[in-house]
Amino acid sequence: MKKCLIVVDYQNDFVCGSLGFPEAVALEECIAQKIEQYHASGEEVVFTFDTHTEDYKNTQEGSNSPINHCLRDTDGHVLYGRVATLLRDSDKRFHKHTFGSDALYEYLKQEPFESVELVGVVSNICVIANAVLAKTAQPETPMFVDARCTASNNAALNKAALDVMESLQIKVINR
Repeated sequence: MKKCLIVVDYQNDFVCGSLGFPEAVALEECIAQKIEQYHASGEEVVFTFDTHTEDYKNTQEGSNSPINHCLRDTDGHVLYGRVATLLRDSDKRFHKHTFGSDALYEYLKQEPFESVELVGVVSNICVIANAVLAKTAQPETPMFVDARCTASNNAALNKAALDVMESLQIKVINR
């Protein structure tokens, strides 16, 4: 069995764009190194992409957080920096219109892994949502979140998200 790395929403708009924050920029090298390690070992690397359309502000999410971001076919939608250069054709991609990816959940239900690790942004929104889905899809698979490779624009919410993931038996490493 292979190991799986899930890179959650490390897209321009969450790093340097409309919802960007300095802590997200600082993750670039750590996330890139993880991707390189998984690729070099022949392991699975999966990417989620927050994906919205021009009608975003008319959605439930958009009415609560009315900042356009990750609009399909814009620069804000693409992966950030060096991480973008590491995306391979063989890497799975899941475009999602909300916090968690139902397609990722379905994929994980069908594809057993030795372990699953999550990195990316934002820890208290999309990372935690996809971690819960991954744990639900593979309840007996060890799940990890590397605290060095995830962040939030709110330090208290980042800590709370890591605490909640630990309470769900997701191992938070490098805390």
